[in-house]
Amino acid sequence: MQITKTVENDNLTLSLEGRLDTLTAPQLEAEVNGKLDGVKTLIFDFQNLAYVSSAGLRILFMAQKIMNKQGKMIVRNANADIKDIFTVTGFSNILTLE
Repeated sequence: MQITKTVENDNLTLSLEGRLDTLTAPQLEAEVNGKLDGVKTLIFDFQNLAYVSSAGLRILFMAQKIMNKQGKMIVRNANADIKDIFTVTGFSNILTLE
């Protein structure tokens, strides 16, 4: 998985490409854990993400909990399969999807 970071003022966009699964979730966790100080809006761009596993959902949930205290989190451009995963797991009720 490739992660591209874009910082603009107090907004952080993480664009993910590939698969967010058990093997790659630690990579995303390293980009998020302890690195969101001062971030008011965290945006995950999933345009080039093919799949999210439960390990990936755990990282998204962790990031959402952090951002609930300091701003907002948005998931953009998720494909139909990922949106289905969010719906089945109830994450569609937790996350802001665009």
